[in-house]
Amino acid sequence: MSIKRIGHCLGTMALITLLNSACQTPALVTRTENRTVPASYTDSQDSANTAKVRWRDFFTDPYLNDLIDLALKNNQELNITLQEIEISRNEIKARQGEYLPFVSVGGGAGIEKTPRYTRLGALEATTDIKPEREMPDPLPDFRVGAFARWEVDIWHKLRNAKKAAISRYLASMEGRNFMVTNLIAEIANSYYELLALDNQLAIIRQNIDIQSNALKIVRMEKEATRVTELAVRRFQAQVLNTQNLQYDIQQRIIEAENRINFLVGRYPQPVQRNNQGFESLVPAVIQAGLPSQLLENRPDVRQAEHDLAAARLDVQVAKANFYPSLGLSAGLGIQSFNPVYLATLPESLLASLVGDLAGPVVNKNAIKAAYVSANARQIQAVYNYERTLLNAYIEVVNQLSKISNLEKSYGVKSNEVQALTESITISNRLFSSARADYMEVLLTQRDALESRFDLIETKMQQLNAVVNVYRALGGGWN
Repeated sequence: MSIKRIGHCLGTMALITLLNSACQTPALVTRTENRTVPASYTDSQDSANTAKVRWRDFFTDPYLNDLIDLALKNNQELNITLQEIEISRNEIKARQGEYLPFVSVGGGAGIEKTPRYTRLGALEATTDIKPEREMPDPLPDFRVGAFARWEVDIWHKLRNAKKAAISRYLASMEGRNFMVTNLIAEIANSYYELLALDNQLAIIRQNIDIQSNALKIVRMEKEATRVTELAVRRFQAQVLNTQNLQYDIQQRIIEAENRINFLVGRYPQPVQRNNQGFESLVPAVIQAGLPSQLLENRPDVRQAEHDLAAARLDVQVAKANFYPSLGLSAGLGIQSFNPVYLATLPESLLASLVGDLAGPVVNKNAIKAAYVSANARQIQAVYNYERTLLNAYIEVVNQLSKISNLEKSYGVKSNEVQALTESITISNRLFSSARADYMEVLLTQRDALESRFDLIETKMQQLNAVVNVYRALGGGWN
């Protein structure tokens, strides 16, 4: 058998070995995500959804809207996320460039001295460049040309890597949207907390005036020997206790203001707000729509979906590493030992075209490990998607239930406040006529103060629940 035929047979065997090895990929356990959600939150099948309402229309307080506007411009965490999006966008460009030819243009110059008593040196010594013109020794070398390298993407490895980068870019965009919804909700909740604290502080100051007047009456009663010094001291202690409460509220107001200042990206300063008529605020009516709309409206669910798509493409990229890769290399330029001859064509023309086929045959453990790991990350992404969707549904259900229960609780507490407020007048009248002792007056005042505090707290929780269900439904980012 001739050398040429032996070489041909060896090449054929190598190609068959490469193709056979490519088909031997490890078997994997896969999982398909469950996108099924309950048909409704309640028995309603109404598809109207508050999440579609823009946040500027959902919130009607101009001071709150100004704070949200400022936060969307200046919040540091949000701006950090925007840079992450820019990084993801550049990753797409990098992946796109990988399956296009790499072309470089360059030139160079050098000089080479070949030993005379070598095969190449002997040939150069007996070779004339032109008749009666020996080859220079040492030999200069000047070259200018363009060179290209291209991996033919026959298994779509590079294209899938680009698609995975696009999916991650989209996921980062949805991550930004989810951060916006959370930022808006946090500012709104802090703003309503600030209004509640303002109203609680006003209640405390009203009670200080009421209790101070009661203290004056008790002192007059003592002068008339109708009560003892003990009653005076107890009323005085009650006034001091209520005065002390206002300092705690004032500190909480400062902290709430600075929480908002931090979210909007500015140093501590007073927060403008409308703290009048807080108790008359009516929570917005929420239309929850259908649970299936969470797949479209919730940014974190959409983010998990894009992450899952990227993870699946990563598996395809890892699988393509088992297959042979086909590469093409080409060069075109001019080369000569003397710059004068560089323009002499075709004698100085340099051209090359090379194709190579290579694939793993032995020691594929690293490729197998990468493939199995990519599949494991894909299964992780499936579970993360299901967990995110389940969490979104539960958040909506919890907040809808909270809105309903707080509405009932607010009605009961309103009646309680009215009853205790009337009790203060009654207890003072009875005390003045010696038909009630001072302890009944003190306890009635304390209970009335606590009930009004609780009523303000319930109103704040109502407003926060509406904000939270708006966020849970996926509102605020669009």
